[in-house]
Amino acid sequence: QTAGQSGEQELENLVLKLSVLKDFLSSIEKKALKALQEMSSATPTTPPQPLSRKAKSIPVQTFEVKLDITLGDLTKIGKSQKYTLSVDVEGGKLVVLKKQKDSQEDWNTFTHDKIRQLIKSQRVQNKLGIVFEK
Repeated sequence: QTAGQSGEQELENLVLKLSVLKDFLSSIEKKALKALQEMSSATPTTPPQPLSRKAKSIPVQTFEVKLDITLGDLTKIGKSQKYTLSVDVEGGKLVVLKKQKDSQEDWNTFTHDKIRQLIKSQRVQNKLGIVFEK
C-alpha cells in the first residue's frame, strides 16, 4: 500500500514539474515574441544605419594589367597587350577593358557569380589567376 502511495506521489510531482515547465516555456515564448515585435517595429524608424553604410561604400578599383594566358590560347591573341581591370565590389562586377586602335574599346564584364576562384601566385608576387565558370 505504501508503494502505491509513493508511486502516486511521484506521478503528482511529475505533473507539477511538467506544469511548471509548460509555464516557463510559455513565458519564454512571450518574451521572444515581444523581442521580435520590438525589433521589427524599431527597424523602419532607424534610417541612420543604411546612410552610414553608404558612407563606407567601396569605390570601384581600377588596375593596369597584362593578360597572361595559357599556351593553348596564345595563337588567338598574339603578343601580350595591356588591359584595364575594374573591380566593383559592391556591384559584384569585374570588367576587363582592352583599348584598341582608333581609341576603340573592347570589354568583357564578369559578374561575381561567374567567378569560381582567385589564385594568388606564390612564385610571382603580382600575378593573380582567375577561374571563371566554364
